[in-house]
Amino acid sequence: MALAESVDRDANHALRARFDEVYGDYRRLRSGLDELQGRLAEVRVTERSEDGRVTAIAGPRGEVISVELHPSVFHDRDAKALSRQITATVHRASAAAVAATQELVAGYLPAGSGASDFLRTGDFGSLLGRADAVLRRSE
Repeated sequence: MALAESVDRDANHALRARFDEVYGDYRRLRSGLDELQGRLAEVRVTERSEDGRVTAIAGPRGEVISVELHPSVFHDRDAKALSRQITATVHRASAAAVAATQELVAGYLPAGSGASDFLRTGDFGSLLGRADAVLRRSE
């Protein structure tokens, strides 16, 4: 009976250590949530076209906040070229803002977590794969 009690104690000790680790990660994440929300609200990314005539500003979700056109764009009568330039500048601003947000949020998540991997790669497999692994261990 002593061996079984020892194994149970070892298993309980390992389980308790893992719980303490997960709970510590949760407390760190929870305590930083207000700070993270404030920092996310401040995310603004500005991109300019190569010639500097188009400026786009995007927010944390990649949403366009503003597009500014230098008055010189109206001297050029090529509306299609201007449209392409605006679109390209807005896309760059949006992509850069999303990347900045992902990097910011990832700093608040446990390293190697499915959520941090998902933020970095956008791959649902990393998010769901980790949940699947946890479910398989509990079966």
